[in-house]
Amino acid sequence: MEKAPPAIREFSKEFALLAESVEVTPAAISLQEAYLHANVLTTGSRMDALHVAIAVVAGCPLIVSWNFKHIVNFRKIPLYNGVNLLNGYMAIAICSPPEVIEDESGETV
Repeated sequence: MEKAPPAIREFSKEFALLAESVEVTPAAISLQEAYLHANVLTTGSRMDALHVAIAVVAGCPLIVSWNFKHIVNFRKIPLYNGVNLLNGYMAIAICSPPEVIEDESGETV
């Protein structure tokens, strides 16, 4: 987050109060390695693979991210989910913040 624009950092701080923290588990590391082995991402992006793996192993139904290169990427999402299913996990939805934020009228921004 340190490289994110100030508005994004502030936005993230607000929602961090509502977030649940989860630990890095051996299962998450194993799934991370499965993503890398399947060439979903390269070893240079292993932290992004771990981010997705932690969420999947923890049972999160959705990842919301600004990372369009390695996470919110229409080519990669089916690859993540293919690896998830092959490893006994559910598919996960992945989208950007504007896709899930509602304005005052209840409409998605």
